[in-house]
Amino acid sequence: MTTLALQTLTVADDLTITRMGYGAMQLAGPGVFGPPKDRDQAIAVLREAVELGITHIDTSDFYGPAVVNELIREALHPYRTGLHIVTKVGARRDEKGGWIPSLDPADLKAQVHENLTHLGLETLDVVNLRTAALEGGSDDSLAEQFGALAELREQGLIRHLGLSGITESQLTEAQTIAPVVTVQNLYNLANRADDALVERCAKENIAYAAFFPLGGFNPLQSQTLDDVAHRLGASRQQLALAWLLQRSPSMVLIPGTSSVAHLRENVAAAELVLPADAIAELDAVGQ
Repeated sequence: MTTLALQTLTVADDLTITRMGYGAMQLAGPGVFGPPKDRDQAIAVLREAVELGITHIDTSDFYGPAVVNELIREALHPYRTGLHIVTKVGARRDEKGGWIPSLDPADLKAQVHENLTHLGLETLDVVNLRTAALEGGSDDSLAEQFGALAELREQGLIRHLGLSGITESQLTEAQTIAPVVTVQNLYNLANRADDALVERCAKENIAYAAFFPLGGFNPLQSQTLDDVAHRLGASRQQLALAWLLQRSPSMVLIPGTSSVAHLRENVAAAELVLPADAIAELDAVGQ
């Protein structure tokens, strides 16, 4: 498949990414734990993502753990010029695959070094701090944790910093410590609690990476999605992705899959133009 002319977003002088990215989480085994069922297929998906023109790959060393980063290194190293790998720190896995928040500053630094090693890099393009908010945590200060990553940025081990699973006040606090180039939060047609933060990120030229693009739909919302998708000759996944792309100029997507065919379907959503009546119907889904 030929490279597509995917829309890009420039959030720093040395950081331009395709708005349609690829989330590598699903390349690990069940529960994002252990090796993939088909290693060759996982390698093929990563290489196809790059061939399709994607320059934004989202990962973490706690996917596997280490499994996904090692797959990325095997498939894509040495990395093409212009390919940007965005990783995150803030969690560990137990021996059964459980997710354990790990936000001690010393361990955050250790996690950065593990990402560097397993990806085969000397500097990470973007490191997102994943907060406990994803586990129902509160709007606590993240100054100590973000400050630890800012120290590694000053040392040249990280180029840019971002946040994952955060509140608007946490973004404000982080910006007093170091520039923030990306926010990763839950946002989709049915879950729009982050509307104000989406708007703020657009105004401040911060990439907003929406995850779970099809999460939380009730039957009525799903029916509307299916009806519009059928009318436009698209899949419901493509429609949800296309709506997100038109929602904000700084919206970026990181849909994940372990299938080459599904990857191509997702990327094709970047070329789907939604007519005004379809946008109106979809906007009403979340109201």
